[in-house]
Amino acid sequence: KQFNPKNPKSLALRTHSQTSGWSLTEQDPFNNVGRTCIEAMGAALGHTQSLHTNALDEAIALPTDFSARIARNTQIYIQEETMVTKQVDPWGGSYYVEALTNEIAHRAWEHIQEIEKLGGMAKAIETGLPKLRIEEASARTQARIDSGRQTIVGINKYRLDHEDPIDILEIDNTEVRKDQVARLVDLKGHRDEEAVKKALEAITECVRTKEGNLLDLAVKAAGLRATLGEISDACEDVVGRYKAVIRTISGVYSSETKQDPDFIKAQQMCEEFAKREGRQPRIMIAKMGQDGHDRGAKVVATGYADCGFDVDMGPLFQTPAEAARMAVENDVHILGVSSLAAGHKTLIPQVIEELKKLGREDILVTAGGVIPAQDYDFLYKAGVAAIFGPGTRIPLSAIKMLEILEGE
Repeated sequence: KQFNPKNPKSLALRTHSQTSGWSLTEQDPFNNVGRTCIEAMGAALGHTQSLHTNALDEAIALPTDFSARIARNTQIYIQEETMVTKQVDPWGGSYYVEALTNEIAHRAWEHIQEIEKLGGMAKAIETGLPKLRIEEASARTQARIDSGRQTIVGINKYRLDHEDPIDILEIDNTEVRKDQVARLVDLKGHRDEEAVKKALEAITECVRTKEGNLLDLAVKAAGLRATLGEISDACEDVVGRYKAVIRTISGVYSSETKQDPDFIKAQQMCEEFAKREGRQPRIMIAKMGQDGHDRGAKVVATGYADCGFDVDMGPLFQTPAEAARMAVENDVHILGVSSLAAGHKTLIPQVIEELKKLGREDILVTAGGVIPAQDYDFLYKAGVAAIFGPGTRIPLSAIKMLEILEGE
């Protein structure tokens, strides 16, 4: 439906949608069962028609069968025991929900108008605006959490003095990669190469002339055992490959946390470093491998910039060699590797080795993102200077890195 801001009920709320537990925490992870249940219940009450519930350990690793069963049963419990799915509109008539719906509809409309002025979503994506707005909101939220203004149970309040590691599903990334490469070699050795070549050429021609059904041609190529990369390359030959605009925002994080004593200390240490070294401490944040989750990395980059660091952001999907070369070319003091794809035990040792090849062993390598506590010792032995897992306050990680630099 077309939304009319004068009539908030015109916003189509009963469309197909999907939800998941977005606020999972690595610390005290059994809290995630309750979080996910509440979020799933909220989605059901809001008429979602496609529901995904995250497992309690997905902030740490891929889910185990044990945690996946709890996540699945959360949905069944809501469906079979609460009976909310049998009601047409459980929240009908609630002033509280109507007020929230009205507020979010008007805020969403402001974003829609901003996008329309740019010529639509495709044009807006080319400018990087939607991504920028998401990153601004994320930086504000992280600042509120770091300063304690927003409570996350088990992170900045009611935190355990000691946590025993939970059993996780561990994947050997190196072996997985070897197996996949072997499968691809075997696949290409047994397919009809001439047929695949013609199918890919047909895709390229369709993209060039804009005549024909591109999806149908892609499906046919896949049926002939063309790989996703080959199909993508066939399109790229004509239209190129989209690369997200890399922007770092400033002032957003500090606007929410400038009175925090740790933030003030980090700023002072940056100033002292600059006086001593003749330039600001410089850090590069890298996303290597097939990990496209860069929102957290952008939030961290924003926080470090507001502390006083010069910050470089590497593009998505860098190889360790590319990340190391960029770090050397930018003459950084620190290379911060962020991972949410469980590739840390493979990629981080490789990037450290690449830095050695370039004669820059002096560049500190730090690790962040989703890294199980069980893997910390492996990374330290590989040469990682510091590890900052989920829940680490940005000013404290900045202070730690500066202390390491001072101690050299």
